[in-house]
Amino acid sequence: MTDVRVPWESWVVVCNGAKALIMQNAGDAQSMNLKVLETLKQPSEPDREIGTDKPGRSHAADGLSRSAVEETSWQDQAEAQFLKQVAERLDELVHEKDARRIVIVAPPKALGVLRPALGAETQSVISAELAKDYTNMPVDEIERHLAA
Repeated sequence: MTDVRVPWESWVVVCNGAKALIMQNAGDAQSMNLKVLETLKQPSEPDREIGTDKPGRSHAADGLSRSAVEETSWQDQAEAQFLKQVAERLDELVHEKDARRIVIVAPPKALGVLRPALGAETQSVISAELAKDYTNMPVDEIERHLAA
């Protein structure tokens, strides 16, 4: 496990494809006291509610054989769009609030979407990334995991 330091006034962003918690450490690195500044949520609807009917069919060039076209994952697209909105919000907050250190905690897939969506200024203040999903934990439990 990587050693994650969360000094005083550092920002901690805990997110996945459906929820994001933006917090600030009001304590110090040894005794963390995370205060939730903002919570972002995306309504999570199943693919059948978001998308269309059955996947399409394609015909081969010989005109005899057919195959199914891979179905679009509307849920994955909605999660990626939400993470891009989180990145935009982080860019705004870094510019407005002058954050100097940000710790991002997100599942690996979410980190992969979030990284390229962040602006250069925001990327420069990221002090640590942790590939975990802590979004459904209470804040005191997140503090314990980060302090461990």
